Amino acid sequence: MAEALLRQIGGDRFQVESAGIELGRLNPMAVEVLREVGIDISEKKPRGIAEIFSAGNVDFDWVITVCDRAARTCPFIPGEAQRLSWSFDEPSAFRGTWEEKLNLTRRVRDEIRSALNDWIGQLS
Repeated sequence: MAEALLRQIGGDRFQVESAGIELGRLNPMAVEVLREVGIDISEKKPRGIAEIFSAGNVDFDWVITVCDRAARTCPFIPGEAQRLSWSFDEPSAFRGTWEEKLNLTRRVRDEIRSALNDWIGQLS
């Protein structure tokens, strides 16, 4: 969600890459809550960190790691980039009805958007 939201908020100001530690599939709740704010990620292919490095895209100005609040480890991206680490709940771990999980995912979406807006505001 963070990649898609930064693309929407930052426009062409940022070149954005996103990858996970483990390859998975798109979370349908994330797809839905982003669709609600005009972002379609339904065709997005999840990528692993190894794919980013094998493509040679490793010279970053900023690295923002987004991890589950309960996670013990977050990925380390080598290099001279400035670093931020943000912690948000992991939507795939939510329990309850579809609507309850969707509401929790909306909250995470909004928390990520707020963090991005604050960060971009500090860059200006």
